Amino acid sequence: MAKRKRLTPANPEYLPSREGGLETKSIFPKTSGSMGSAPISAVAGDAAATAALAELSAEMTNARATGRMVLDVPLEQIDAGHLVRDRAHVDEDDMESLIESLSQRGQQTPIEVVQLEGQRYGLISGWRRLEALKRLKAETVLAFLRNPQDGADAYISMVEENEIRADLSFYERARIVVQATAQGVFASEKHALKALFKSSPRARRSKIGSFIPVVRALDGRLQYPHRLTEKNGLTLAKALQADETAADKVTKILLGGSPDAQSEWSKIQRAIKPKTLGSARLETDYAEVAPGVQMLSPRSGEIVLSGVNVTPEFERRLLHWLRKGAR
Repeated sequence: MAKRKRLTPANPEYLPSREGGLETKSIFPKTSGSMGSAPISAVAGDAAATAALAELSAEMTNARATGRMVLDVPLEQIDAGHLVRDRAHVDEDDMESLIESLSQRGQQTPIEVVQLEGQRYGLISGWRRLEALKRLKAETVLAFLRNPQDGADAYISMVEENEIRADLSFYERARIVVQATAQGVFASEKHALKALFKSSPRARRSKIGSFIPVVRALDGRLQYPHRLTEKNGLTLAKALQADETAADKVTKILLGGSPDAQSEWSKIQRAIKPKTLGSARLETDYAEVAPGVQMLSPRSGEIVLSGVNVTPEFERRLLHWLRKGAR
C-alpha cells in the first residue's frame, strides 16, 4: 500500500482574500511607492546615476581647465595690470557706447583671465569690457579661464584678440613689441614682432617695425601717439635714425603740451632738421594765428597755413575775405 505524501500547510500568501480572490504578495521588500522593485534594479539605477554624475564632474573639470567654462568672477579679484596693455589710448566716445551696451544688454562676451595665487586672476584680454563694468559699478565679470603655456603665449592671446576687436594704431602695436621684449617675454624685438603679429601680412609687420624706433625714443613724451599717422610716423622714425639728437630736440619742443594732435605734429616738424624732411620751408617757425590754424613765418611771395581748422569752409571764407578786400 502506497504511503501517503504528507501535505505541507497552505501558503498564507495565496489564501483567499476577503474580497473572494487570491491575495498575492511580492517576495521582494516594498518601496515607498505603490509597486515594489527588485533590488538589482535599484542597484543598477544608483550605479548609472553615480557614473553619470562622475562623467559630468569630469567634463566640467576639463571644461574649466581648457578654458571652455564661463566663470562669474568678482571684479575685485581681477588684476588688470597683469600684462602690459597694447592699448595706449582710450576713446571716451567708444567707451560710453560700450557702457551703454553693457547696461542695456549685459555682458555678451567674456573676458580672458589666467589663475594667479590667492584667489586672484590676471587679465589677458578684455580690458575695455572690464573698465566699462567697473564704471558701471558691477560686482562680477564673466570670464574664460585660460591656461597659457608661458608669458609669450599670454601676450599673443591678448594681441590676437585686440587685432580682431580693436582699431589699434601702428604706434600702439609697436609699443607692445617694445614692452614685451623689455620685460624679457621675448628674446628680441624682431622675435616679438613676428610672434605677436604672425597672423598679420608681412607689409603690416614691416610698418609696425618702422614705428619701433619712435616708441623707444619718445614713449611717454607724446600726448597723441595714437594719432600719429603712418606717413608721419615713418618720417619721424627716419629723422630719429638720421640724427642722434633728434629725440632730445623733439622732447624739448613738446614741453608744455599741445592742444591737439595737429599742433603736436607741427612742433615735431619744427624740431626735426629740414634736410631730414626734405623741405626747405621748415627752416622757419610756425606761429598759431587762430585756434587750430598755424602759419609759417611769411617769406617773399608765400604764406603757408596749416592745422585742423584749415578746412574747405575755412578756405571758402578766406577767399571771400580776400576778394572783398581786393575791391
